[in-house]
This record gives sequence, C-alpha cells and structure tokens, in this order.
Amino acid sequence: MINSLWIAKSGMSAQQTQLDVVSHNLANVSTTGYKRASAVFQDLAYQNLRQVGASSSEQSQLPTGLHLGLGVNVVSTSRDFRQGTPQASGKDFDIAINGSGFFQIDMPDGTIAYTRDGTFNPDSTGQLVNAGGHPLSGGITVPPSTAKMSVSDQGLVEFFDKAGAKLGGSNLTLATFVNPGGLEPIGQNLFRESVASGNPQTGAPDANGMGKTMQGFLESSNVNVVEELVTMIQTQRAYEMNSKAIQTSDQMLAKLGQL
Repeated sequence: MINSLWIAKSGMSAQQTQLDVVSHNLANVSTTGYKRASAVFQDLAYQNLRQVGASSSEQSQLPTGLHLGLGVNVVSTSRDFRQGTPQASGKDFDIAINGSGFFQIDMPDGTIAYTRDGTFNPDSTGQLVNAGGHPLSGGITVPPSTAKMSVSDQGLVEFFDKAGAKLGGSNLTLATFVNPGGLEPIGQNLFRESVASGNPQTGAPDANGMGKTMQGFLESSNVNVVEELVTMIQTQRAYEMNSKAIQTSDQMLAKLGQL
C-alpha cells in the first residue's frame, strides 16, 4: 500500500481542524474578552528503515538514517492571552482589566470561573452579575438609591446617591495563573481552573502583578482579522495540496494495475 494515501489523509484532517479553529476565531471577532486560539501540529511516528549511526562495515558508520514519516496530527489548541484593545462603553457597570488578571465568577455548582469579560449589571437584588446572570465572586451589591458607581484603578468600588453622599463600598479582587494557557474554556466567555493552569493567585488590582481596573471600558477580542484571513488561505492551499497528493497516489496505483 502507498503510505502517501494515509499521510495525505492525515494532512487533510489536520487542515480541516485548523480551519475550524480559524472559523471560531473569526466568529468571535466581536466577543468581549475573547482570546484567539491556534491549532498546534505534531508529526506522527516514523518508520525506522535504516538506523542512523549503524555500522556499514567494521570501520565505518552510516552518517544518515532512513526514516519515513506517517503524517501529521493536531495535538492541542494554544490560546493567545495577549490583551485586547480597551474600548470605551460609557457604562458605569462595565469594567476592563488593563494588564494581567481575571474576574472571578461564582457558578451555580459552587465552583469559581474566570473571565476577561467585564460586562456587568445589577440583578433584581442589586448584586452585580455577568451577562449569564452569574455573580461576581465576593458579592458586590448595588444599594437601591445608587445614582453613580465609581471604580478605582485599584478595584475600590464605591456607590453614591444623587446628592453625592457615599452609600457604601467594596473591593474587587482579581486572579492570575502561572499558566493561563492551561485554563479550560467552558463557553460564555468563562474559563475553569485545571491541573495544567495551576492554582489561582488572587489579589487587589494594580498590585503584585495584577492589572488595573478601568471603569466604563470593555476589552475587545484580540483576534486580528487580517492574520486569520491569511491563515485561512494557507489552510486552503495546504488542504488542496494534500488532496492532490491523494489523486496522484491513486493515479500511480491505477498505472500499477495496468502492468
């Protein structure tokens, strides 16, 4: 059997996965706090037909070997956690992180999820929740007579009435990870801690390496449309070349059958 059939097939499957990743990036180009993903490829096992360094005679060794590869495989999707551009929203409850860190979100199952999406609003009880209705960890509640909310660079949240009198305050805390790329995405702009990410390190914004909080801003996606379109074209060309390899292998087998 001609190995090129399987090898080209693995190449087509890998490029299809690459296109899936690129399509997902483009679909989320306007998603607040979205982090671009990319497919990571790895070559498959080799057929070792001649061992490099093997003896060719009593006094000489082979300078090279004969190793035939068996294709490619997608081993992971790597996520780019570089910061997106802060965009002014003009809303008091919108908060962006300028630097490292994640907002902590209390989930219904009692676990904590992490996000860069700072789209918050008070629910019916005044508690600040994200777009999915999940509250900020720590339970920041907006007093009923609040006319204005203020958030400092250091995460100090204060509430004022129409007369400017202070109604109360609270403090935001952020979380960082040794390996943010190891966080598990669970949808709704949320990530979950994993063994690979390490334990979260929490603290106040603008301290111990944490980013500053920016009120009235939202972090845009870090997807570069031009780069994704270039990657899409490269993926299409690679897919076409692998399909051409299958056609050529098929023609060679057909020619062999005519002998």
